[in-house]
Amino acid sequence: MAETGATQSQSTWPVPEFHFSVEISNVGVISCKEVSGLETEFDVIEYRAGDSPEFTKNKQPGLRKTSDITLKKGIFVSDKKMWDYIGKVKMNTIQRETVTIKLLDESGNPVQSWQAVNAWPKKMQVEGFKAEGNSVAMETLTLAHEGVKPI
Repeated sequence: MAETGATQSQSTWPVPEFHFSVEISNVGVISCKEVSGLETEFDVIEYRAGDSPEFTKNKQPGLRKTSDITLKKGIFVSDKKMWDYIGKVKMNTIQRETVTIKLLDESGNPVQSWQAVNAWPKKMQVEGFKAEGNSVAMETLTLAHEGVKPI
């Protein structure tokens, strides 16, 4: 028998993707439409000794790789937070920040959170404009970082 909403188990339904928050230390909260790039993977090291009776390579984990994090948001009047952030990049010098991404429940409480460490702005892009368009003007910030982990 189906459970009613008031008594439904927390483990019955996965969390929806549409309620989240993004905060960059020393920059603040960024209201985003989309977040992507929360990924971690490892290089594979293959090795086979010449005198091995097995005719296959052994595989072991190598260095960890992380993809860039992409933040997409609408352009708001006088909101230059992301432009100010990327404007701080100088040749080989940037203050690295912690990026915290929280998946929220309907009350606004975090149910799962991730942190990207030592992040810095790699690319800022304003999406194109169309005279016939009917959507919001968007900007995209791409962040390089040194690892993402659940917290």
